[in-house]
Amino acid sequence: MPSSWIGAVILPFTGLLLSLPAGADVKARSCSEVRQAYGAKGFSLADIPYQEIAGEHLRICPQEYTCCTTEMEDKLSQQSKLEFENLVEETSHFVRTTFVSRHKKFDEFFRELLENAEKSLNDMFVRTYGMLYMQNSEVFQDLFTELKRYYTGGNVNLEEMLNDFWARLLERMFQLINPQYHFSEDYLECVSKYTDQLKPFGDVPRKLKVQVTRAFIAARTFVQGLTVGREVANRVSKVSPTPGCIRALMKMLYCPYCRGLPSVKPCNNYCLNVMKGCLANQADLDTEWNLFIDAMLLVAERLEGPFNIESVMDPIDVKISEAIMNMQENSIQVSAKVFQGCGQPKPAPALRSARSVPENFNTRFRPYNPEERPTTAAGTSLDRLRIVWRTMQHSVTDIKEKLKLSKKVWSAFPYTICKDERVTAGTSNQEECWNGHSKARYLPEIMNDGLTNQINNPEVEVDITRPDTFIRQQIMALRVMTNKLKNAYNGNDVNFQDTSDESSGSGSGSGCMDDVCPTEFEFVTTEAPAADPDRREVDSSAAPLSHSLLSGALICLVLALQRLCR
Repeated sequence: MPSSWIGAVILPFTGLLLSLPAGADVKARSCSEVRQAYGAKGFSLADIPYQEIAGEHLRICPQEYTCCTTEMEDKLSQQSKLEFENLVEETSHFVRTTFVSRHKKFDEFFRELLENAEKSLNDMFVRTYGMLYMQNSEVFQDLFTELKRYYTGGNVNLEEMLNDFWARLLERMFQLINPQYHFSEDYLECVSKYTDQLKPFGDVPRKLKVQVTRAFIAARTFVQGLTVGREVANRVSKVSPTPGCIRALMKMLYCPYCRGLPSVKPCNNYCLNVMKGCLANQADLDTEWNLFIDAMLLVAERLEGPFNIESVMDPIDVKISEAIMNMQENSIQVSAKVFQGCGQPKPAPALRSARSVPENFNTRFRPYNPEERPTTAAGTSLDRLRIVWRTMQHSVTDIKEKLKLSKKVWSAFPYTICKDERVTAGTSNQEECWNGHSKARYLPEIMNDGLTNQINNPEVEVDITRPDTFIRQQIMALRVMTNKLKNAYNGNDVNFQDTSDESSGSGSGSGCMDDVCPTEFEFVTTEAPAADPDRREVDSSAAPLSHSLLSGALICLVLALQRLCR
């Protein structure tokens, strides 16, 4: 055989050998399964090889024979980031919806409760006290306006606001019990200064002070707590993975594609280390979050236990009459002390004096008799009030159960995600799973939770010296809210515009409790009953009513007022 002919045969065969990857089988592995899985993700198959190629170009996955090009690795890396963000959002769905939906439900119920309570009271007082109530209604309207501002977190100093209310109320009542005199604005201002000293309304404000104030504080703080929990959950669920986390996610989720093993899922423990590294800062929320949840549960007890809707309406009317009666009983002593301190007022014109005494305040006010409660509009709104209150109580119970389930939610994220059968091979399959290099058991130990414990994380590069600033801000927000909730549980007022850990400096710490009571009482005093010669007998019959029942009723009303204020 001619040597030239032999060379012509051998050289092409040698070229074919050289074209095969060094150390590879004569028959290269197909990438058909990877092409199918890659296309199912919505990617173009234009750049994906049909058979494995050398992997020196890979930056994340093992640089062995691979089905991935550089473009594929980049796209799959971005895909792993998106899937991780979606997993975190799905996992946080429960805690986010808990705060969003429960905040909405509680707020709606409370507003409706307040609307019904206000309507019921107005219907009853107009019917019972008539024009005298309506002529002084702006005093109560101003009170409700300020209570609404307070409930919604406005910069309202309850003590100053209620002191102003009582002063205005005393001025109105003082003129009614002394219609024979004319009082100038300066004189009435002098009268108002004697409110605390004279205690014209007796002991009623003091008795209601603690319960009513705690009701307002508890409701306002609880709703604010639901708002803070909602905002923190929404913010934390929007994660921005670090470059180190993205590399680890790609290696865990899609490097099996590059190795020609698209159906092999990550080992469970491997997934846990990746997620603990990626969510290290979120796990650090847990301590403050759990304290926040405990504080929310304490305040929920205030809303759930002491306030009985059945005793809301009946004792309120009696309390109002009791306060007005105290003012009238002490009218001579009060007037004498005021005249002594402010001077003798000028006599009123004869026409006004003669007309005012019989029409307004000459005879005794008659306390409202519950048996005379109207059965039409007011009765209907009262029934509705009770229904709404019971519904809101069920809502509080429901919120408590959901809050309990949300404890330790942030440190549980890695476990929740890695239990997802879409993500890992599960705990039962520890051998036939992806360990980051091949299909085999994952050997490294599982890291503990939190940022500082990731210093030796074998899968994610974590700089434990640089905590996430955004997460730290959420931790501080929870800490501030927890302190406010604790204050509210103890009956101390809270200023939500104040970021300090102490209760507000609005002067309504313990005094705030007094402020709320006067609010209820204010509404009562405004209603001046029509003159009735039989009123003394009715008054005496109303007096024996249980003070605890009356107090509980007023608390409920205050809660209702808070809701409407929202």
